[in-house]
Amino acid sequence: MTAGRERLDGQGWTGARRRDNLVTMPKFKLLCGLSVLRGWVLVFGFFLCAGTGLAATILALAPPMGWNSWDCYGLTITEAQFRANVKVEAAALRPSGYRYAVVDEGWYLANPESASRPESLEYRMDGNGRYQPALNRFTSAEGGAGFGPVAEFVHAQGLKFGIHIIRGIPKQAVTANLAIAGSGFHAGDVADRNDTCPWNPDNYGVKDNAAGQAWYDALLRQYADWGVDYIKVDCIASHPYKGAEIGMIHRAIAKTGRPIVLSLSPGPAPLEEARELGANAQVWRVSDDVWDFWQRSGSEAGAGEFPQSVKNQFAVIASWNREVRPGNWPDADMLPLGRLGPAPGYGRARATRLTHDEQRTLVTLWSMARSPLFFGGNLTELDDWTKGLLTNREVVAIDQLASESREISRMGDLVVWTADLPGGERAVAFFNLNDLSQGVDNPMGLAGFSGESRRVRDVWGERDLGRLRDVKSLKIEPHGCVLLWVGR
Repeated sequence: MTAGRERLDGQGWTGARRRDNLVTMPKFKLLCGLSVLRGWVLVFGFFLCAGTGLAATILALAPPMGWNSWDCYGLTITEAQFRANVKVEAAALRPSGYRYAVVDEGWYLANPESASRPESLEYRMDGNGRYQPALNRFTSAEGGAGFGPVAEFVHAQGLKFGIHIIRGIPKQAVTANLAIAGSGFHAGDVADRNDTCPWNPDNYGVKDNAAGQAWYDALLRQYADWGVDYIKVDCIASHPYKGAEIGMIHRAIAKTGRPIVLSLSPGPAPLEEARELGANAQVWRVSDDVWDFWQRSGSEAGAGEFPQSVKNQFAVIASWNREVRPGNWPDADMLPLGRLGPAPGYGRARATRLTHDEQRTLVTLWSMARSPLFFGGNLTELDDWTKGLLTNREVVAIDQLASESREISRMGDLVVWTADLPGGERAVAFFNLNDLSQGVDNPMGLAGFSGESRRVRDVWGERDLGRLRDVKSLKIEPHGCVLLWVGR
């Protein structure tokens, strides 16, 4: 998921979040071709090292990549639907580096269709107040198995398993004053009844005391026992920002001994808290939920508007550039591409509203900024175009391997990003935010390149442009981009 649920248009609680054919690389005779192949050796080498524990000192050495259920299923996903998507992810996306499969919000609700009437929601939890998967939706959770069988299935596909939670402790656990597992505390000792999530009715906040830490210790012990590899905690990174709870969750994860990646939502996470965020989490949202809008009518370029548009992400993403490093990945949100249905977290079931040019722009910006890449569309309806966007080898290599990624120029509606790549090569992206096509003269000089011998490749166009001196101008379509790979 990505942000929480807001009351929209008087309709009650609704999902309001920020939250193929495989493109094969042609055998072009460019230096960049060899570097891409070398880059993929590095990518897969990282995953092998992570599997042997060699990368255990830093979680998420590269931006996490995967699939999340929110954009197509909202609160409603079932075990059968999740398993079907995981199978496609393993077959279609795993070869390109996608590793995580995440069940988003509301997996403990027996009747998620009643979310517009919070008082009627039916929760499932154990005797210690910890949510359990709803049995009518996740049948393998019977007998106290929790998400263990689902995690085992995901791991058998060569993937990693993730879940979404709302920070805090269930209100029903507090009403019953249930005992906190492994401690002498009870739910009444944990809960801050004056602290509730403004857009989610499920939980109370947690006190910053020994009882609060005991609650998160018990919660994360359960998740580690299930085999969870990735946890997305919501209503914690923004509206409101809860630094103390972030710290408690971080400490609880460390106590489990399991390398669980911590992702924080919704956005905008406060830039002034970047140091605290980076010390406790690997991923955090930089804006409210991004949905399939290029620009909403009358919207302003703020990070906290809902839903956030693609165009308005440019300034937000650039503001976080200095915080991007191994183990710390400011998150531009999921990729609302492909088929968003049958029950998306926002709006009606649909194909993404973004044009092809806008989709390329979104994927290019996310990759140049080294954001986590989490596909939000329905994998069981994955089309060749969308698969090609997600699995373009050079684009994924930029996201996973680049350094010094940054916006270097903004002239009106023309935005330029560059990134350094292994072997002394570089990527440069030209974005046209205008509603009309735009010509760019001397683009390589504008991007700061000198020397005429370096080879240039148009990544999305899959064509050799010759040497630097040959690239005298570019034409960029409305809301489109040109992504170039510059050899040595």
